[in-house]
Amino acid sequence: MELTAGQIAKALGGTVEGNPDVKVSSFARIEHGRPGAVSFYANPKYEHYVYTSKASVLLVNSDFVPKEKVDAVLVRVDDAYAGVAALLKMAADEKKKYRSHRAFSTAWTCGISLCARLGRKVWVGDYVKIGRKARIGDCSIIHSHVTIGEGVKIGHHCILYPGVVVYPGCVIGNNVILHAGVVIGSDGFGNAPLGDGTWQKIEHLGNVVVGNDVEIGSNSTVDRAEMESTVIGNGVRIDNLCQIAHNVQIGDNTVIAAQCGIAGSTVIGKNCIIAGQVGIVGHLKIADGTVIAAQSGVTRSIRKEGTRIMGAPAMDHDVYLRSYAKFKMAGEEK
Repeated sequence: MELTAGQIAKALGGTVEGNPDVKVSSFARIEHGRPGAVSFYANPKYEHYVYTSKASVLLVNSDFVPKEKVDAVLVRVDDAYAGVAALLKMAADEKKKYRSHRAFSTAWTCGISLCARLGRKVWVGDYVKIGRKARIGDCSIIHSHVTIGEGVKIGHHCILYPGVVVYPGCVIGNNVILHAGVVIGSDGFGNAPLGDGTWQKIEHLGNVVVGNDVEIGSNSTVDRAEMESTVIGNGVRIDNLCQIAHNVQIGDNTVIAAQCGIAGSTVIGKNCIIAGQVGIVGHLKIADGTVIAAQSGVTRSIRKEGTRIMGAPAMDHDVYLRSYAKFKMAGEEK
């Protein structure tokens, strides 16, 4: 996608400072800026790169006042970070638009049940398996080596990257992105102890329901419920290498960073932020808007909305910082 500085400003509702006809065709981080690329500056600790970056166009906040000469053409917008996100989406939409108009694959390498129903402009890669009575919505893209089980429902404009597995009976909403290696609907970790020391597997007859506008990162897994459904709400973002156990419910617009594990039957509210490597034990309730710091271990329910917690076991964020200061002082005294 090639754009001029003027076109970028128009698309983002910003203003140009410099030559509006300068063209860009790629993106680069500000520290790696190069001719022909657009970068952005939003974090003050990167300001020194503004004056050394070789990027042709630089998105900045409208109130930014440079302290030195800037070689790049500036496009001033209300929020530079949101602006570059919008530009990246424009570029991605262009790629999707091209892909969605490709002919549906009829290669002999695919195994598509005659009972499956595929919508308009669906694109299917090589070695894809689609089970009986599965339904795939319009303009969805199914990359190579994806397995879609019997009775699965996938909405419109979804992207399933290589190696995704969706087990039978699961439901995927519209505009969902599942990155490589995601598994939706495998059995949860349910085992009952027997008197002789062995374990009896508990069968999982439920499913997984994924809402609209969800993105799940590579090699993350969402287990099916024993009964009823494991639910991922609308707008949820899950990073790579996360484990969502059986019967978990995650509220709308919650974000979960990499390597998190959420144990069975926990209910997480809306608009929560869960940082990397957080562990949450089972059967808890986490209130809307909760923020959980990285590497925290959550062992109790959080009832108050907007709570910030940290540590293992997790406690109020401010209490943890005061406690840590005392721990550090005690260590230094020794």
